[in-house]
Amino acid sequence: MPKAKVLLVEDDRAISEVLDYNLQQNGYDVIRCSDGQDALNQARNKTPDIIILDIMLPVLDGLEVCRRLRAVPETETIPIMMLTAKSEEVDQIVGYKVGADDYVTKPFSVKILLERIHSLLRRNRTTIGGSDTVSRGGVTVDRVKFRVLVEGKPLELTPSEFRLLDTMIRQPGRAFDRQELIDSALGSDALVLERTIDVHIRSLRKKMGGLADYVQTVRGVGYRFQIADDE
Repeated sequence: MPKAKVLLVEDDRAISEVLDYNLQQNGYDVIRCSDGQDALNQARNKTPDIIILDIMLPVLDGLEVCRRLRAVPETETIPIMMLTAKSEEVDQIVGYKVGADDYVTKPFSVKILLERIHSLLRRNRTTIGGSDTVSRGGVTVDRVKFRVLVEGKPLELTPSEFRLLDTMIRQPGRAFDRQELIDSALGSDALVLERTIDVHIRSLRKKMGGLADYVQTVRGVGYRFQIADDE
């Protein structure tokens, strides 16, 4: 099996070298860069399996890099882990809003970071039981092709948005609380705030356009996917 390819974007040389060494020791191929523009170029040219992205970068900051990566088909589904010294809740919410899949604050344990990388890669590659494709009310989710169609038109979703929709559409009518959605769609080992789910849901609804009402708020609980036939 080929080694997973990691794009490491970090302008602090000491941190970059430590992570590079540990990633290689754990069987990863590592591509290093230290500014946001180079990160965009490397992501498009090398197609990494995962991107470890610092927020505070020269040329383009990590949030802008993440936003641009999510805006083009070539890189929109690559898992992105934000790596930053910022720890305020608002910074984490912004990171997820632009499409990050996980968020690690400095200082961090290299061992824990490696576990989170492994987990994020596993979540991105693994599907839980059930058929590969499910369709309801004009929405089709295809796990194999990692594609969503809404009324026959492709929908560009982040990996986290894809997993949220996939989780809900496979159990139509069921009310999921936010922690259940974190556990089943994002992974119980992800350090995700419950209100981060609300950010993903708002983005998902916006992209679904006329079918946004299928993703319903269950007051005091969380969310469900429901159409008229499910009621």
